[in-house]
Amino acid sequence: MRVGLLTREWPPDVYGGAGVHVEFLARELDRLVDLRVEAFAAHGSWDRLDGANAALQVLSTDLSMAAAVADRDLVHSHTWYANLAGHLAKLLHDRPHVVTSHSLEPLRPWKAEQLGGGYRVSSWAEKTALEAADAVIAVSAGMRADVLSAYPAVDPARVHVVHNGIDTALFAPAPDPAVLSALGLDPARPVVVYVGRITRQKGLPHLLRAMRAVRRSAQLVLCASAPDTPQIAAEVEDGVTALVESGTDVLWLRDPLPRDQLVRLLSSSTLFVCPSVYEPLGIVNLEAMACAIPVVASDVGGIPEVVVDGETGLLVRYDADDAAGYEAGLARAVESVLDDPGRARAMGAAGRARAERHFSWPSIAEQTVEIYASVTR
Repeated sequence: MRVGLLTREWPPDVYGGAGVHVEFLARELDRLVDLRVEAFAAHGSWDRLDGANAALQVLSTDLSMAAAVADRDLVHSHTWYANLAGHLAKLLHDRPHVVTSHSLEPLRPWKAEQLGGGYRVSSWAEKTALEAADAVIAVSAGMRADVLSAYPAVDPARVHVVHNGIDTALFAPAPDPAVLSALGLDPARPVVVYVGRITRQKGLPHLLRAMRAVRRSAQLVLCASAPDTPQIAAEVEDGVTALVESGTDVLWLRDPLPRDQLVRLLSSSTLFVCPSVYEPLGIVNLEAMACAIPVVASDVGGIPEVVVDGETGLLVRYDADDAAGYEAGLARAVESVLDDPGRARAMGAAGRARAERHFSWPSIAEQTVEIYASVTR
């Protein structure tokens, strides 16, 4: 079977969970099908759209990608950026279109801050593609429920759950106190780490406010980059300043770390925190678990399918109408883990075992190929 994988993110331009998913899924799919990846970097956008709304530039790239997959038996698109390319290829070349849904535009209204009217365009592109797709892959059961709620015209029989995965050989415990020292951290003190983009979805301002209430003398490491808008960037800047003024040591790494350094940092940290307000699954949680550290995370989306409350970490109830309550719960959960190092180590070991047992990429690729086969029979 000849498959065209359509994606915005592709190494070295990988900045989010969807990009990580595509990178590792493609590695395994290449062993099972005749795979060709069509990524944005290879197509570009029309020069005449320079300066235009970013959504229009995306659609021009989609036209080029759709034209490039005429020789494929099936196309598989990831995120709204590439969904329209897959839909157009379906119409133009009469090929089945499979969509992996990593997030949903209707559940990310804050993107209007970033895209303006382009948010309506991105929402239209996603809706059009999902409603017409031959199969939709949701990265969690929570995500499947969201797809069916946001797009009731989609036939539930066409929506399948295939979880995100983790390479437990690449992401494996590699504690190295020297990496903490090199970053200016004290290896003898607890280290709380956050990894994620600076976007409303990831809830970083909640974490910054919560950490002000943590009594333990913990060091906070923010691997936080790529702000969506100047507004959210300024909000995080102000939050970090306030946290430092309250007495918490904060190290802000504004550029993504190379993978080997990230693994050593995670492995050497005490606790990983994921304060997302919307998260279909959250590969970052799997990365931390694979490195054998406990996770404190919001109970949103697919996160409860990854983090087992009380076993591999702690889940905190998120309520959009009670930010203060959520932040207080986040602070209590962080303190609870920091106060009991033995329990933290046990949670980390359990997280590693769960990552190995349930989230392997070869299995995920095999499930994906089964879905391909079901729409090409």
